Amino acid sequence: MATAVQEMRVRSASGKLLLLHGGDTFSDDLLGNLTRGAATIELLNALEVEFLALGNHDFDYGVERTRELQALARFPMRGANIVDTDGEPFLGPPFKIFQTGPARIAVLALAYHNTAETGSRKNVAGLSFESGIKAARRWVPRLRERADIVVVLSHQGTAVDRELARRVPGIDILIGAHSHDEISPPERIGATWMVQALADTAALGELTLTLAGDRRLKAVTGKVHTLWTDRYPPDPAIARTIERLRAPHRAMLETPLGTAVESIGRQYKSESPFDALTGEILRQHTGAELAFLPGVGYGVTLKPGIVTREDLATLLPHPSKAATVSLTGRQILEVLEQSATNQKPADPMDRVGGLVQTSGLRWTADLTRPVGQRVSNVSVGTAPLEPEKVYRVVTNQSMLQGLHRYSSFARGLDRVVLESSVTELVEAALLKRGKIRAPAAGNIKLITAPGQR
Repeated sequence: MATAVQEMRVRSASGKLLLLHGGDTFSDDLLGNLTRGAATIELLNALEVEFLALGNHDFDYGVERTRELQALARFPMRGANIVDTDGEPFLGPPFKIFQTGPARIAVLALAYHNTAETGSRKNVAGLSFESGIKAARRWVPRLRERADIVVVLSHQGTAVDRELARRVPGIDILIGAHSHDEISPPERIGATWMVQALADTAALGELTLTLAGDRRLKAVTGKVHTLWTDRYPPDPAIARTIERLRAPHRAMLETPLGTAVESIGRQYKSESPFDALTGEILRQHTGAELAFLPGVGYGVTLKPGIVTREDLATLLPHPSKAATVSLTGRQILEVLEQSATNQKPADPMDRVGGLVQTSGLRWTADLTRPVGQRVSNVSVGTAPLEPEKVYRVVTNQSMLQGLHRYSSFARGLDRVVLESSVTELVEAALLKRGKIRAPAAGNIKLITAPGQR
């Protein structure tokens, strides 16, 4: 990333380069977790990031730690729709105006309005999250009076960003995050240009703005650079910083857990090989018939070869404890229908999380059907799911508390929270197995378009 950024700075020597970050910054990495975000902030300072929109996972260490990390950062971390106890935006003004030669560019940050539903509610105690569209309607007109170009840096996801562009006039550029999409070249929605550059530090988006003589936006061009390691060698100074930060934690980071005999990736909008593996491990440990895991989009593919603790932590970074619960078949259907609703709600503002991941279950979700009638062909093993039968289910503590609106878990019986986290159980299983492979796929069928088979 540092090498790619430096190349851009060299190319833009005659103009001003603004390096912006879309959020979910600290906790999807083992070194980040071991330093509670401090290592990540040091690296972003070294990159000379100039503005950051807070993501839902930027509160995973609690509100006070986010305040501490802002004190370490040499750039603002903001969200216009995050309201503090004093009624003001969290951490201060949610925008910054940059002077680029004769032009003034205002950057406004928007956070994810459903943040409280994507993690532990205690982590955001004292904060409230309102609609980013509502917040933008307040702030964009003010910024139009003070700047020539208005940029919104949004951690709301593509579906909501499109609604934002349609409903709020005055936004010139909309830089998105959260949904991990690649939007390149820039997409035009009315008078707004929209872009997004994937996730996991795998890509860097580049936008070039051409202004007319009156400093109004004349043209926008851009692309997403995939950061292939053979194309972008490590920046020596950043590499030395990373090695220094890793040194005290090297033994923990590089502990080998086993050998992957195939690539094991994560999907969060469809069936996920890694989550199928995790669910299988949880079922074997607890004796549960079924496993449910939240659909999440972070983490990188486990490549064939040695898998370290650090590799695993990119996929299971959050220390949620494993939990078991008894659910009826009817409640299981409710969970599956809620997941289908989460993927394609009537209102894009209600979208939250990815497709729920299951083990021990076969099912079909048809997103072209009406809400509440999307799930069919549900079976446990080879037997159809019985609505009145009680099944033992293993999940994690966050799901038990209603993560991603899965309220059925809270109504289950015989709820037990285990002492071990999901990550610890998976680590132990991989060490025992030695050879790591994902279970056979084909247990979740997702229909997203009419006529799809």
